[in-house]
Amino acid sequence: MADQRGRQGAGPQESLGYEQARDELLQVVRQLETGGTTLEESLALWERGEELAKVCQRWLDGARARLDAAMAAEEPAGE
Repeated sequence: MADQRGRQGAGPQESLGYEQARDELLQVVRQLETGGTTLEESLALWERGEELAKVCQRWLDGARARLDAAMAAEEPAGE
């Protein structure tokens, strides 16, 4: 099971791990770059991409917070 610390919210996309969200986001970007979709489909893809980007950002923010906390815990007192 994936570590879920640092994540906020509770939408359907919240169950995605970082790699899953990133991979799906790459697919969305490729579809948008390729074109051939209707305006409505393009808007839906864009919105999904925004959701996926937020999921990825939450994972990255959580990882950064954990790294910062670990580094701070290793610093000797008084420095």
